[in-house]
Amino acid sequence: MAFQDYFPVWDKLSAQQQERVLGSLVFRRVKKGALLHSGSAECTGLLLIKQGQLRAYILSDEGREVTIYRLFDRDMCLFSAACIMRSVQFDVIVEAEKDTELWIIPADVYQSLMEQSAAAANYTNELMGSRFSEVMWLMEQVMWKSLDKRLAAFLLEEAAIEGTDELKITHEIIANHLGSHREVITRMLRYFQSEGMVRLSRGMVAITDKEKLKSLQSDE
Repeated sequence: MAFQDYFPVWDKLSAQQQERVLGSLVFRRVKKGALLHSGSAECTGLLLIKQGQLRAYILSDEGREVTIYRLFDRDMCLFSAACIMRSVQFDVIVEAEKDTELWIIPADVYQSLMEQSAAAANYTNELMGSRFSEVMWLMEQVMWKSLDKRLAAFLLEEAAIEGTDELKITHEIIANHLGSHREVITRMLRYFQSEGMVRLSRGMVAITDKEKLKSLQSDE
């Protein structure tokens, strides 16, 4: 399918607007681990995923990572065009979690589109509101939920994304998602293993008791 099939308000744009967007698009194939955007100093443009998976995260002053949201097929990343989003006051880094195909809409083209098209402006505002809701939800989790509950939730989410209970993931990567230290995650996973919830091996975390993880996740 073409870009037109992925952009939600395509049919509401004028022929001239459609022509300008198509004429400015950049299509890219990126490998897992590729860095697509590295903070507000850059203005990469808006990213629309055709196929794959991206991760958006922020860095603490100590250099610890914490994932703020993930992007999948048909998702659009706005924070990679922070130069046109005046309300964004923090640096977001975007990397590919899997081999990904995507389109890049240059920031100046999209800004012009928002100024000319009410449909594009409304869609962008809704998407921005949704992204900020995800960030606020994350902040609530970090502030009020203990790490064991957040780790249980992450493992269940990862299993749902990957479609398997055998997760090929390192303790370091999990720590980066949750804004923690690898050693802390390792200790927590060993506790989970002792309780029969997971089985650990090199580069692998296998979920062995989903119901117990769900119970831990929701336990108040």
